[in-house]
Amino acid sequence: MIKQIEFFIKNLLLNFLLLFSSSKQYRNDYVFNKNSKILFIRLNRIGDALVSTPLLHAIKQKIGCRIFVLADSKNKAAFSNNPDIDQLLIFNKSLKGYLDIRKFIKTNNIETIVDLHDDTSTTVSFILAFCNAKNKFGLEKENKKIYTRTVPRIDAAKYHIIERLLEITKLFGFEADKTRAKIIYKPNEESQEKTESYLLKNFPEKKFLIGINISSGSSARFWGIEKFKHLVSFLKKYPVSIVIITSPVDFSLAKEISDDGTLIHSTGFDELAALISKLNLLISPDTAPVHLASAFGVPVFGIYVKFNTPEIIWYPYGSEFEYVVTEEPTLQNISFEKVEQKLKPFLEKLLNE
Repeated sequence: MIKQIEFFIKNLLLNFLLLFSSSKQYRNDYVFNKNSKILFIRLNRIGDALVSTPLLHAIKQKIGCRIFVLADSKNKAAFSNNPDIDQLLIFNKSLKGYLDIRKFIKTNNIETIVDLHDDTSTTVSFILAFCNAKNKFGLEKENKKIYTRTVPRIDAAKYHIIERLLEITKLFGFEADKTRAKIIYKPNEESQEKTESYLLKNFPEKKFLIGINISSGSSARFWGIEKFKHLVSFLKKYPVSIVIITSPVDFSLAKEISDDGTLIHSTGFDELAALISKLNLLISPDTAPVHLASAFGVPVFGIYVKFNTPEIIWYPYGSEFEYVVTEEPTLQNISFEKVEQKLKPFLEKLLNE
């Protein structure tokens, strides 16, 4: 009930804002160059942040401009250590936060703001409406009056989210090569060294390394203790090493799954990325680790919920992958047998490469 009230109030505020907002038309003769300052806004989830990085990279490579990113505390880790970003800002969702970002844009002469959200964000709409910038870019959505220029949002039932976001490059006078697009994330040296030591200590005999991620952003995407245990037993029939990946909040579940002594890995985001970069296969019900795997070209087996949406699944862009999917709201009715049926040939193919 509280969520419904919050949704109603947000829609009411957005409609009120759109009624009285309209940005000036974009000048077609505007030229972007290495001196241009561009602020990209991407709030909320880590996965959403990661899929934004190919667009940042394409623009940085083509224009050489200064790139600022406005993130929040939930997804800032995805933008850390990114060589394309000149400055990372954390948004404080309060009146002070709006005033601070407005002041930053004015003080630093930011001439272009880009909304990286695939859907309409009331928060971002307010930032765009009340901050002065020559250019305000984004995908065409119901709040299009706020932008100086938009690009059509291509069909989400046919195109990956990365491809949809890369359409924004057209607003900068070029079109990105989508076949070369890649998620950008680089773990810091300390995380890489710790991960290498961790793997050497626990897996001195080098084998095909499989990571099983049990955690996700929602309890609806927890596959179940017994099914994960069956998965571990199945994988141990092959000449592989296995590590169970979990968030700290799910550590007790991981211990139940790992009652046979299978290794458990539970650390921060940067070390997670370093570990995934060393895998030969990631199995995951959550897309944030899937996007990290695609950053390093690691093959993925995904267990997906695709409930009440026509959009294609957020598969790893540019990596080998296989998956099972349910159109129900949870993973509860995906049986181990269904997963085994598709995982077995995929795993054996990878082992024989």
